[in-house]
Amino acid sequence: MPEVIFNGPAGRLEGRYQAAKEKNAPIALVLHPHPRFGGTMNNQIVYQLFYMFVERGFTTLRFNFRGIGRSQGEFDHGSGELSDAAAALDWIQAIHPDSKNCWVAGYSFGSWIGMQLLMRRPEIEGFMSIAPQPNSYDFSFLAPCPSSGLIIHGDKDKVAPPKDVQGLVDKLKTQKGILITQKTIEGANHFFTDHTPELMAECTEYLDRRLAGELSDIRPKRLK
Repeated sequence: MPEVIFNGPAGRLEGRYQAAKEKNAPIALVLHPHPRFGGTMNNQIVYQLFYMFVERGFTTLRFNFRGIGRSQGEFDHGSGELSDAAAALDWIQAIHPDSKNCWVAGYSFGSWIGMQLLMRRPEIEGFMSIAPQPNSYDFSFLAPCPSSGLIIHGDKDKVAPPKDVQGLVDKLKTQKGILITQKTIEGANHFFTDHTPELMAECTEYLDRRLAGELSDIRPKRLK
């Protein structure tokens, strides 16, 4: 798992990257929780998501948003972090030009950034939004949401109350042409304390089913 440094909008960004054996393998980008609350690319859930994609033959990248670890710049309340994520995807696509499709997985703050990136990049064919916070962040940009994906959260989450997440899910489920899969982890808080294995089992099952052609878009994706 090589350490990598690549150029971002506010300076260098630090990441961890694993290339797939197949030249045309899909790409996965994994985004970490809030930088102001201890979020880094070494978060245990981010780390496990990274390896979940690696083990399924994805070319995979996780990285530190600006101002975290060896990444340069300062926290920018989401706008700059979205630019960081776009730069990260640009960087990995430049190295792997034969990769046509990609996935984005984000946890907490990272899920908000990931969903915004999804709106900008038509090559993103699947997403995992883990413990999103529609009570704290505006998700109204998902109009419409262009890809099918997984929204997963805990029923004891006090940071992102289940009723708020449910409202987001209900809104997205009214859209035609995509399939939103919702999973709720019983007893789990925002950090999935003592419930990370269950979280990862649900994410893994979802990804495997998508790779098998299930739970997917009704209409074909249009690539840029």
